[in-house]
Amino acid sequence: MKGQRPAPADSRTWQGLCRSRGSALLQFCLLLAGLAWLLVHSADSIGYNWQWYQIPRYLFTKTDGGIIAGPLLEGLKITLTISLAGLVFALLIGLLTAGLRLSHSFVARGLAVFYLETSRNTPLLIQIFFIYFVLGPALGLERLPAAILALSLFEGAYTSEILRAGIQSVARGQIEAAHSLGLTTFATYRHIILPQALRTVLPPLTSQAISLVKDSALVSTIAIYDLTMQAQAIIAESYLTFEIWFTVAAMYFVIAFLLSMLVGILEKRLNLP
Repeated sequence: MKGQRPAPADSRTWQGLCRSRGSALLQFCLLLAGLAWLLVHSADSIGYNWQWYQIPRYLFTKTDGGIIAGPLLEGLKITLTISLAGLVFALLIGLLTAGLRLSHSFVARGLAVFYLETSRNTPLLIQIFFIYFVLGPALGLERLPAAILALSLFEGAYTSEILRAGIQSVARGQIEAAHSLGLTTFATYRHIILPQALRTVLPPLTSQAISLVKDSALVSTIAIYDLTMQAQAIIAESYLTFEIWFTVAAMYFVIAFLLSMLVGILEKRLNLP
């Protein structure tokens, strides 16, 4: 109508954003509803008797002294310990291997390539068995250190390629300028190359970290009572197959989702696109 002013651009943008998020939320709810229907329908077709009411006691138990963690939370603690330690060592191994790949030494590059090709082209399960049953007795490694070492070496190979790509994305001119100013190689990497490379490699490193958390489930094969092993033990005792595995899947999902959110906050602080 005549005399009315159009809505400000910021207001229209905000309304469009709200509609977009509302539509995405509606689609997500419809997807969950569809999955729930499929799950219930499948369970009815096979005659499965759901017993979700038994799940809380495997998570925690209330006593007069307070709340005691159940076997699933105890397993989750082991999983988080292995994942965090594996992530730290994978980053260190990846950074060292990336440096060897970029060095001018033929021997260093050869060792790095041998490690990369061996780790990336053999299954993680076999590497866990090899480190625990072969190297473990020779090095005196118990189950937990052997599992952390296997995960670190396996994930470190992929991490090194991510870091190498990020380092190579930094303009060569900046490295030459740093050397012309008298900076050492270590100082150049610390103050110039790695801070810029981090902006490039953070998203793929996040995906690799989430893969590490999920791959940690394989350590149950050497009798480490992580989340997966605890789930197997509970299922063998209670026969709550679907309830336990869905609960474990939800716990893994929460870990990965929180990790993604944390990295998203870090990306905003770094003003990544």
